[in-house]
Amino acid sequence: MNVPAKTESAVSTADDWPSLMLVDDDNDLRDVLARALTRRGFNVTPAASAEQAIALARPAPPEYAVVDLKMPGASGLELIRALVALDEQTRIVVLTGYASVATAVEAIKLGAIHYLAKPANADEIVLALGRSTGDASVPLADTPLSVNRLEWEHIQKVLAEHDGNISSTARALHMHRRTLQRKLSKHPPG
Repeated sequence: MNVPAKTESAVSTADDWPSLMLVDDDNDLRDVLARALTRRGFNVTPAASAEQAIALARPAPPEYAVVDLKMPGASGLELIRALVALDEQTRIVVLTGYASVATAVEAIKLGAIHYLAKPANADEIVLALGRSTGDASVPLADTPLSVNRLEWEHIQKVLAEHDGNISSTARALHMHRRTLQRKLSKHPPG
């Protein structure tokens, strides 16, 4: 499946463009990305939640999907599983402000082809949608992760193991649920 090149052809119409489902609960970001991806040759279907996306995808699964990870209701991980169940050929890119190694690994295991941390622009998303292999030239980090980042990664791993359930994750971590929620509401440490 090739990512479309921007076309100015009068013969080509939006109906001929590949379908792309854009799922993000941030209305402004979703609207901006939808316009930008439409200008790049995609027939974009926006959705504000995983539940809405699944309902829209059932009759006609999209060729591509850009999925936010953290949304009210079902998570982006659950949406990836549902989209792959509808059509295993759907090329899914996860776009999230809560990047962690654990969630990236889970997203790929579930069927996503790439994982981008916000903010990512439309060109980066189109490049990610077109990738089919990894990049061995990515530089390795010179320094180890900070203790705060290691804690964040561990919490994300345990959260993924408990299917996003905050209460069972807090019990597994021997942590009060409110403490865990407070840690999860912060941006990941650098």
